[in-house]
Amino acid sequence: MLQELDQGLFLWLNQFHQSNIDSLMVFATEKWTWLPWYGVWIFWLGYRYRWRLLPWLICLALLITLADQISSGFTKPFFERLRPCHEQSLQGLIHLLIPNCGGKFGFISSHAANTAVLAAWLITTVLKKNPVLQTIWVLWALLVSYSRIYVGVHYPGDILAGWILGITLAFGLKYCLVQWSIPVSGLYKNA
Repeated sequence: MLQELDQGLFLWLNQFHQSNIDSLMVFATEKWTWLPWYGVWIFWLGYRYRWRLLPWLICLALLITLADQISSGFTKPFFERLRPCHEQSLQGLIHLLIPNCGGKFGFISSHAANTAVLAAWLITTVLKKNPVLQTIWVLWALLVSYSRIYVGVHYPGDILAGWILGITLAFGLKYCLVQWSIPVSGLYKNA
């Protein structure tokens, strides 16, 4: 029943394509698109925090590695849930915008897990007192996540599970660091 609901929601969301935003969604879904965005943020944080940023970056690298390995290395082969673009019953119904829709399985979305963990880590640490930048990061993560449905490679459930995984990892690490009184270079102190 959940699979049918997810497929129905996917088909409904995937049908809202417009030729004038197709290229934006393809741009948003590409994994290398965002490297300049990340570079600007790392430069800004490095300028602001200097050497104190290193432990924070190590935690971020750990979080992204965990999110990626859990989603791609564990859940996809464990659940073996076909991506919509590989589902034979959906062929001809999907608005598929990219020629290579990825691996055979799609649950959990690595894009969603990675963007959610990055946004949640930023929001819970260095951006806790800045609602404008928090909103920008949430909108960015939503755009990247929705683009995966728009281009036809993930079900909404794949995205939701990725967000749950990413947010849980970020908040879990922050909670553990605070409980164990381990400062991550003082970046999140009183944040």
